Amino acid sequence: MSSGDSGGGKEAPSQQGYKTPGLRGAQTTTLFRAVNPELFIKPNKPVMAFGLVTITLCVGYLGYLHAIKENDQQLYEAVDSDGERYMRRKTSKWD
Repeated sequence: MSSGDSGGGKEAPSQQGYKTPGLRGAQTTTLFRAVNPELFIKPNKPVMAFGLVTITLCVGYLGYLHAIKENDQQLYEAVDSDGERYMRRKTSKWD
């Protein structure tokens, strides 16, 4: 072993030609990076959590609106030919 050898005889990974794993180390064009930024940007956990909560709330609100519309039967009080009153659901000519 020579005095300049760092031990083991193996070179550091950066000296052996290894690159950064994934697409960050790949040779790409600026256009490809602009069109696909999610491949090159490090994940941001707070932003992902905020987006997940926001999407969940939006879907929940749409479900709530759907449930309210189904429960709202638009009843009105009708009187039959015998003079008796009863509740009837509004209908359309198209139904």
